[in-house]
Amino acid sequence: QVQLVESGGGLVQAGDSLRLSCTASGSISTSYIMGWFRQAPGKEREFVAAIAWSGGNTRYADSVRGRFTISRDNAKNTVYLQMNSLKVEDTGIYVCASDARQSGDTWYGGSWGQGTQVTVSS
Repeated sequence: QVQLVESGGGLVQAGDSLRLSCTASGSISTSYIMGWFRQAPGKEREFVAAIAWSGGNTRYADSVRGRFTISRDNAKNTVYLQMNSLKVEDTGIYVCASDARQSGDTWYGGSWGQGTQVTVSS
């Protein structure tokens, strides 16, 4: 079982930047893909970005491509989400997931963290 702890959320203004962290512990497989998802009030959880522990291949949602960057530090078992040029619509709870998988246009997660709140004001 994998335990995930997110940090780095906060209240910022539109145009600002934030960096989220997700530290994993437990039974981590280097074959895993780690993902960031977010859920805005009244909306379904949506995929944001993913990265492979091994190789570092990345994927992004169209809504964040070019503004967000996902990265990982294998030595620290930590995945980061650098968020630049934040928009009001980026507001939500950002949740880290291990063993993320894509089926068609849908992404799923295995184990989930508790999430960290990101609020972007205009």
